[in-house]
Amino acid sequence: MLQLVVDGLFVGSFYALVALGYSMVYGIIKLLNFAHGDVYMVGAFAGFLLFSTVTGLVASGGLMSLLLVLLVAMVLTGLLGVFVERVAYRPLRGSPRLAVLITAVGVSFILEYGVRQIMGPNPRVYPVRLTGETFNLLGARITLPQLILFAVAGLLMVALNFLVMRSRDGRAMRAIALDPQAAKLMGVNVDRVISRTFFIGSALAGAAGVMAGAYYGTVDFLMGFVIGLKAFTAAVIGGIGNLYGAMLGGILLGLLESFGTAFLGGEWRDVFSFACLILFLSLRPTGILGARVVERM
Repeated sequence: MLQLVVDGLFVGSFYALVALGYSMVYGIIKLLNFAHGDVYMVGAFAGFLLFSTVTGLVASGGLMSLLLVLLVAMVLTGLLGVFVERVAYRPLRGSPRLAVLITAVGVSFILEYGVRQIMGPNPRVYPVRLTGETFNLLGARITLPQLILFAVAGLLMVALNFLVMRSRDGRAMRAIALDPQAAKLMGVNVDRVISRTFFIGSALAGAAGVMAGAYYGTVDFLMGFVIGLKAFTAAVIGGIGNLYGAMLGGILLGLLESFGTAFLGGEWRDVFSFACLILFLSLRPTGILGARVVERM
């Protein structure tokens, strides 16, 4: 039982990092950015290229080299998120939501098959693979890489929470989420704040991609598709638009998958996950921490 909990928490931390980007963007501009999962994939390939081109990083292969690549990949994917927002989403901000949604799907395919053309269709073996000692905790096996990656994911979530709740930029984000017109009248640069939101959300997805590549050992151009849907599921379960909900939803989805795999088998994992999505959309569409919003006419 404890082993299932440990495995669920580990996988859920990846879901939570990607789900935070979904929730941040939706909370501010009500956009379901379905290209967000592919930013996770681009982050994984950015780490792959950094490790492949800088031979010293592969030779060292330590935690510091991984953290350095992680930071660089976060910056690159953050800039990619800003570019996508500026080119694809900002011109359509006043358009019907369906048009923006279709654009997001188009951006997703552009990222997927653009990486396929550059890196090839076959999976790539990550130059660095995290290995380490295994610990036993009350019968559960926990590896050192799991502890490290879980700690890094937790620190990123804490830093994001501090930024949103305690900083000036965070107050601007929350003000735009409540009323963008009033925030603009109060002197908030709405476009700049939205760009920063895309940067932060995309950087978190890129960090998750690098960590996944270093832990699982392989990357491919379709790796962001499923985890993007899983992260969206996590955001819906927790309450899309709510940062705490995204974290809670990611952890909960990871636990549900872990226990569902144990009882139903690994081949039923994705079926179980998306069945939970349908269940939540049917019974509680606002999610666990989401608030019901009444539209005023």
